[in-house]
Amino acid sequence: MEYKKRFDVEFLPQAREFLLSLDIKAKQKIISNIRKSQGIKDEELFKKISDEGIWEFRTEYNSVRYRLFAFWDETKKAFVIATHGIIKKTSKVPTKEIKKALDIRKQYYKEK
Repeated sequence: MEYKKRFDVEFLPQAREFLLSLDIKAKQKIISNIRKSQGIKDEELFKKISDEGIWEFRTEYNSVRYRLFAFWDETKKAFVIATHGIIKKTSKVPTKEIKKALDIRKQYYKEK
């Protein structure tokens, strides 16, 4: 099924490093889910997790939950920046990971 792409995604260094650290099947599943989320609105794939504008790409593969944190680049139309990723071990998103995404976003805009 063909979808109209709703946004583009850029991976910052920590997000790329996270993806490169994973086995090929997990990496392929995450990329596949990101592509799906670009075409359809589905909170199982891409969800806002903080009032400060942090989102997460969500993937579960082989009973492991992967999260790739992101934010919308407000200077560009329909552009999402992936900051970093984690393998999620608890049901709640760790506050320190949201703070890390906020810090990376601040640095991103400072360097722009």
